[in-house]
Amino acid sequence: MRQFSATELANKTGDVLALAAQQPVAIARHGKPRFVVLSTEEFEALRQGNDSRTAHHVNDLDDTEATRLMNELQASIDND
Repeated sequence: MRQFSATELANKTGDVLALAAQQPVAIARHGKPRFVVLSTEEFEALRQGNDSRTAHHVNDLDDTEATRLMNELQASIDND
């Protein structure tokens, strides 16, 4: 998650909001993340429990899932 200081938020509001429309953005005060700015759609999905993402430890993946993950990561690197 990209992080901005509170001062950067004040000075670059448009940039911060443009990024927050694409992904959550952390706002830090005194060097520590204190707030998160995110789109209304993402906020509502979180509130309603509509987020279907899950987290898994790499050791829990079977060979097929691990191969798929590695291929997707490599494709992401190649296309970045």
